[in-house]
Amino acid sequence: MATFKILENMFEFSQYLGFLLFLTVLTIGFWLMFFLVGFVSYWIGGATWESYKEKRAKKKQQQQSV
Repeated sequence: MATFKILENMFEFSQYLGFLLFLTVLTIGFWLMFFLVGFVSYWIGGATWESYKEKRAKKKQQQQSV
């Protein structure tokens, strides 16, 4: 029967804090990217829709003045 020694103090406290900091930055980055992708796509869609409405109104105005 094999006996395994349980590793005590596998990581030092500073390494543990570094790992927690890494996870925090990674999580913040993920949610920031998630928010920005949604916001930028909403922004581009709104700008495209407004441009379309302006062109449509300009075309309608030109047809009425002719």
